Amino acid sequence: MKTANSVKRKYHLFDCEKEYLGRIATRAAFILQGKQKADFASHIDGGDFAVFVNAAKLRLSGKKMENKIYHSFSGYPGGIKSRKAADIMKINPEKIIRDAIYGMLPKNKLRPRRMKRILVFPDADHKLKVDFVN
Repeated sequence: MKTANSVKRKYHLFDCEKEYLGRIATRAAFILQGKQKADFASHIDGGDFAVFVNAAKLRLSGKKMENKIYHSFSGYPGGIKSRKAADIMKINPEKIIRDAIYGMLPKNKLRPRRMKRILVFPDADHKLKVDFVN
């Protein structure tokens, strides 16, 4: 019987320079849930780690870099802040990747645990001493 403690986690490497945001985010959400494993169970957090390199070179299709807007609302009147994707890419490209994956994961109690297994690096240089699956 599979339990949360008996899960063997692997590391999957994603290069943001080669693919578009949506394509990478869907594959990462799939891996974070553990759906690629033969012993998948939806109630057990059996997913793997997702490592993103070259996050600063992330691509978005079409004119999304200029037209896509990210909003944050403090809850107070007049407390909404809106920024374009291009502005966020200059400041924090990790936020765009995390937001895309966050929206693709199931809305349940396992989502925060799965989000902790995302590792994002702005360039190709990472200090991880692990073996990657792909």
